[in-house]
Amino acid sequence: MSAAPRTARGVETRGRLLAAAERVFAEHGYHEASVSRITDRAGVGQGTFYLYFDTKLDIFNELVEDLNRRVRQAMSEGSRGASTRLEAERAGFAAFFRFTAEHPALYRVVREAELVSPDALRLHYTRIVEGYIDGLRDAAEDGEIGDIDPTVAAWALMGIGEMIGMRWVLWGDGDAAPGDDADPTASGTREVPQHVLDEMMRFIGGALGRPELAGDRREDAPDKEES
Repeated sequence: MSAAPRTARGVETRGRLLAAAERVFAEHGYHEASVSRITDRAGVGQGTFYLYFDTKLDIFNELVEDLNRRVRQAMSEGSRGASTRLEAERAGFAAFFRFTAEHPALYRVVREAELVSPDALRLHYTRIVEGYIDGLRDAAEDGEIGDIDPTVAAWALMGIGEMIGMRWVLWGDGDAAPGDDADPTASGTREVPQHVLDEMMRFIGGALGRPELAGDRREDAPDKEES
């Protein structure tokens, strides 16, 4: 069980350990990662590690929770100010993709949690979906979206975002060779192209029963038969 720091310096040191763990788990995976690799990356002694975390699994679980908190905050801030549910969806997904590009470890860490710490994995997804369900329920009651099951919709939408992010943010455009920015464990990954986000939102708008609000940007494109 992790210990809460008592000083500002302790908060900073604990944050460095978590940041180091994010990189080490992303690069080496849980089983090849070690406390010594984490402390070396953080620039602290191994004894310092045990002031804040009991085991490697302890910091892994804390990292899952930390990534979850930060990605939810990014999505919330990204969608703040949206005037409609569809606008909020688009802004929230865009924020998620930006976070993923900056923190590609999110994918590997969460997937390893399935075997390493199933409870942490379940908590990660549950925390994201809880607020999502409430937002969709409110939107349905206000007539912004169709009469859908908010729980099913929330899980489905989360799956869409995760797969789109994997394909275009982590794997890039398909032209890059393995081991570079298209690799799921690499840093400096790519953005979701605008047309992909547009098509994604058209699909989501239809699924939520409001395709007219999703924005069909293809209407502005020239007719191929006339070109």
